[in-house]
Amino acid sequence: MSIGTEEPEGVRLIHEALDRGVNLLDTADLYDSGRNEEIVGKAIKGRRQDVIVATKVGNRRIQGQEGWVWDPSKSYILSAVKESLRRLDIDYIDLYQLHGGTIDDPIDETIEAFEQLKKEGLIRYYGISSIRPNVIREYVKRSEIVSVMNQYSILDRRAEEEVLPLLRENGISIISRGPVASGNLADHGEKKASKGYLDYKEEELLEIRRDLEALADGKCTMSQLAIRYSLSDPAVASAIAGASSIAQLMENVNASEVPPLSTETVMKIRQISRANSYTQHR
Repeated sequence: MSIGTEEPEGVRLIHEALDRGVNLLDTADLYDSGRNEEIVGKAIKGRRQDVIVATKVGNRRIQGQEGWVWDPSKSYILSAVKESLRRLDIDYIDLYQLHGGTIDDPIDETIEAFEQLKKEGLIRYYGISSIRPNVIREYVKRSEIVSVMNQYSILDRRAEEEVLPLLRENGISIISRGPVASGNLADHGEKKASKGYLDYKEEELLEIRRDLEALADGKCTMSQLAIRYSLSDPAVASAIAGASSIAQLMENVNASEVPPLSTETVMKIRQISRANSYTQHR
């Protein structure tokens, strides 16, 4: 999502990521009105076997109207997948994700669409991208999803209360997005604190940053500690950390060289931050 719309720069960034061992590329038809999928497609040309391609569906552009409308219908999903495949220039999608969803959606119809695409070989697996507990529970109960993309970080621990345990019990993976909390946990991200984050105010964020810097103690950067935290639960399969430059990419990639956090370190981080919880979509 963060690589921009210029093809040479985007392809260069993705190639560097692939050369460094990154193998999951997450995009969506929504990102830059499909341009992001096109750039991913150009970048993986000749390297398809090295990449897990994940994209998303559900946001529909209607000609003559501004913006997007939400459409999780079977007919739209079956047509949208063809456009994503065309833009990505591939024969199948590894992971096709519903890009949102509400409890009022025609969930069974949506599941039917994904199951049909699996049978046709156009997708290998499907999942959802959601922070709504009521929606997640329904898909866990009624579908064969393999993953839930969910916002999860030191500053957003809402998933710990019920989502992570539910997915662990059912053998479903989390793809954690936002591990550095919109830059609030990035190195030199102090200015971000002025806007707050979820229910955290500026002073709290600055204090948490100081405590995390002390905990990192020069062994890793704050953003690497944050990425490692988002990977610490057994249900988490991958962390999606955006990068718009080679420097940011290298910072993210180097988090893989930091050893997994010990139970003691995880507990210290949880004492530093707050166990916030979902209040909506019950």
